[in-house]
Amino acid sequence: MLKSELVDLLVSKSLKVSDKPVYNLASGRKSDVYIDCKKTTQSAHGMVLIGNLIFSRISDLDVDAIGGLTLGADPIANAVSYTSRIKERDINTFVVRKTAKEHGLKKTIEGDVKKGSKVVIVDDVVTTGQSTIDAIHKAKEFGLEIIKVIVLVDRQEGGKEEIQKECIDFESIITKQELLDAYHKKADTEGATPRKSARNDALLQC
Repeated sequence: MLKSELVDLLVSKSLKVSDKPVYNLASGRKSDVYIDCKKTTQSAHGMVLIGNLIFSRISDLDVDAIGGLTLGADPIANAVSYTSRIKERDINTFVVRKTAKEHGLKKTIEGDVKKGSKVVIVDDVVTTGQSTIDAIHKAKEFGLEIIKVIVLVDRQEGGKEEIQKECIDFESIITKQELLDAYHKKADTEGATPRKSARNDALLQC
């Protein structure tokens, strides 16, 4: 039920669909589908769903903390950590900076972790997998032991396979196809034709 609710929320808040590839992805590719997960991950409703869904997948693991490359991973990690405290199974958070600070301790990893901490790496969307792999490499350089990688949405464009080359357990909560299936089902129910007009696209933009 939680996953179905999260799919619906992502469709209503985060999914944009066009009849041609007009969206520029971080990978440099153009696509007819864009998933702005932050509209969902930074909503109160989304945080409750995400926190519980991911916590249920890692609560039995020997994990000290959860985090990933800022900014996509931050609200996800925070939601899971908050949920863990409610469930009386504390899981701390950490942030992987894109570049090290130029002052202070000049750290790439921030948060309640230390060398040897067992962690889960999270991300909001994986396309090529490069940002997640960047987080993995930085975490390893810091001395963290990575137990698992969890992404909220897998765009199914090769990122999963690239991450698995790092010999790390990978799991996605939702796939792009599941979002599109829900999008088309919603459009059929409402009597609309997906991708038929610019108005449909505008209705999906938040």
